Amino acid sequence: MDALIILTIIAFWFCVLLWLKHFWSYINGKRDVITHVSDVTHVDPFEKKKKKKDKRANLFQKVTTYADDFADLGQRINFFSENHMVDDWLRKSGNPLKLTVQRFQGLKIFLFIVSFFVGILSVIIGLPFSQYMIILLPVLGYFIPILLIRREVKKRQNRIRQDLPDFLDTVSTSVQAGVSLDQALREVIRHFDGPIREEFSRFNHEIDLGTTRERAYRELLRRNDNPEFQSLIKALIQGMDLGIPIAKTFKIQADDLRQIRQEQVKELAAKASPKVTLVTTFLIAPVSILMIAGLMIMNMLMGDNSILNMF
Repeated sequence: MDALIILTIIAFWFCVLLWLKHFWSYINGKRDVITHVSDVTHVDPFEKKKKKKDKRANLFQKVTTYADDFADLGQRINFFSENHMVDDWLRKSGNPLKLTVQRFQGLKIFLFIVSFFVGILSVIIGLPFSQYMIILLPVLGYFIPILLIRREVKKRQNRIRQDLPDFLDTVSTSVQAGVSLDQALREVIRHFDGPIREEFSRFNHEIDLGTTRERAYRELLRRNDNPEFQSLIKALIQGMDLGIPIAKTFKIQADDLRQIRQEQVKELAAKASPKVTLVTTFLIAPVSILMIAGLMIMNMLMGDNSILNMF
């Protein structure tokens, strides 16, 4: 019976590993097929992702309709979330859920009230730690939208930092081949995904609507606080004023960004060393000493030359 149980467990884990292998192959095959179909039919996969984001935003707006009723109260109770701060966060996060400042402020109060009633319900039901939940849940409900939007801002700016060097190299190569900057941007962004594409697609759209190039550049600066990205846009503005070749500007910026990234990796590696030392000193070393001491004590008490055998 024991052998049958062991064989069943082994067969189960073998099937799980086999399923994971085939599932991974399926995901890779699906990605290759979508890429091939997009290349043949000239269908942009980014547009499908954008439609999914729009559907999610519409669904979120329907769910949070009641938040509008608390917008005025939320703008008065604006701890750590004044209107200009919220507006800046929404702009720099790309506002994926299409929130307005008023709805965001109302959403805080709405979640605060809902969390308060959930805390009261937990007290009535008698859940463990319910006396703390009635205080902690409303505080969490108030701060969760703030924390999430700030996390989205940081995530988006980090994504821009990662994609920027490759984007600059590609644009520089296109411009050096004789393509105009506007045409190079339109062609290059088709091969990128995420915030880089969103920002420069909006930039091109503003240029098409008649916005001056300098003003479009200024809007890019307002929507992003990434130092590397801001350095690029300021260099483009300066190059436009002074007549510096654009291809050279992109090439220099790409090299500088890669150098900065290398320095950041070295800095992170240097910061990791003391953390590893702390873990080794306070966790691994004491556990190893305890294990060795425990084995010695067990050998002294239960071994062939046990102290107990002497009595």
